[in-house]
Amino acid sequence: MSLAVFLWVLAAALLHAAWNAMIKTGGSKLTGMFMVALGNGVLGLAVGLALPLPEAEIWPWILASGAIRMAYLLFLGLAYEHGDLSRVYPIARGAAPLFVLLAGGLLLSDVLGGNELAGILVLGAGILLMAQGAFASGESRRLVPFAVGSAMATAAYSIVDGIGARQMGDAIAFTGWALAATALFYTPAVVALKGRAVLRADARMWVSGNVAGLASYLAYTIVVWAMTQAPIALVTALRETSILFAVLIGWLLFGERMSRGKALAALLIVGGVALTRL
Repeated sequence: MSLAVFLWVLAAALLHAAWNAMIKTGGSKLTGMFMVALGNGVLGLAVGLALPLPEAEIWPWILASGAIRMAYLLFLGLAYEHGDLSRVYPIARGAAPLFVLLAGGLLLSDVLGGNELAGILVLGAGILLMAQGAFASGESRRLVPFAVGSAMATAAYSIVDGIGARQMGDAIAFTGWALAATALFYTPAVVALKGRAVLRADARMWVSGNVAGLASYLAYTIVVWAMTQAPIALVTALRETSILFAVLIGWLLFGERMSRGKALAALLIVGGVALTRL
């Protein structure tokens, strides 16, 4: 991996942590997620329309991805309503590759290597330690199931996107349409859950939400590009430094409590992800 690609992937990891931080610091977290979904959807639609349209057999994968991403945004928004960035983000981000590996091993009969098995154990230990810390520190326990639900949705849409993009033969176009479908699904879902008031926001929230949406889209685009320039395993492992960025942002900028247990849990999660992808 060249130095330029290395730095771009680190920038993508920082962008991903940053847009999550923007949502966490806003008012209604579900409203913030609506802004992200809308921004991603507009950009995705523009990209999708600029490229060849998907064939009929690809649309079920696009719609499935959009529906799953809707669940991802709902779970993540609800998790941030109950917990700190430095607690929620590592669980939501770190548990996703764990679920992908388990699904591959149990449902798809994939053969897990030694590094992957070791990574599962380290990841599991880090996630359990992070979750236990929420209970021991008096934080809302609701953050854990919502963060885990977000991770499960991330794992699910990662698998669906991988299959759908391969069948379509154009990952950028597939992702654009999937993000447009996400906005289409998320809007009625969040209104049904919280009422129409969730769609109302002041100027500051519109600005921060749209910036978060742009950061989200740019982060993913950089990673997709980097995967064409360097080994996918190295890119995906380096991308998970976003967990450390999120923990540092929560601690240094938001004044979130940083215990030894939380710091150790974050390091275990990052280390476990790296083991599964190298």
